[in-house]
Amino acid sequence: MSETALMTPAAMQLLLPLFLHFGLVVCLYAGLTWARLVVVRRGEAAKNDFARADGDPPLSARLQRNLANQFEAPVFVWVAAILLILAAHVTVWDIAAAWVFLIGRLIHAAVQCSGDNVALRGQVFTINFLGLLWLMAHAFLAVTGVL
Repeated sequence: MSETALMTPAAMQLLLPLFLHFGLVVCLYAGLTWARLVVVRRGEAAKNDFARADGDPPLSARLQRNLANQFEAPVFVWVAAILLILAAHVTVWDIAAAWVFLIGRLIHAAVQCSGDNVALRGQVFTINFLGLLWLMAHAFLAVTGVL
């Protein structure tokens, strides 16, 4: 199968929300850099404090933790998307699940970066996790030949 055969319109539509998720990661890196500059200028932290996982004061700690979250469950979304593309089984439901994942990630980032409401954050996490579950389940079925 040629490289261009893999990049069907459905495959490209599946990848769009995942690339937009990368945009969220870039924004979080920029925000974390800004927040760390602020806390250093205020004297709330020294640059060396950031060498430790617990070195961020509250202003930057939320951003740092959310940024770390962007490299946990989302890895499985990318794996599922790649498997679905390779198996040529991308459906409209997969594309919808990828958008649900992205929307959930955006809301989750906003909630986590703006406050300490862990209960709300857990509820919001469920949104993107449902998208992940769909994609991984469908990828499993496609790869194992059940579909």
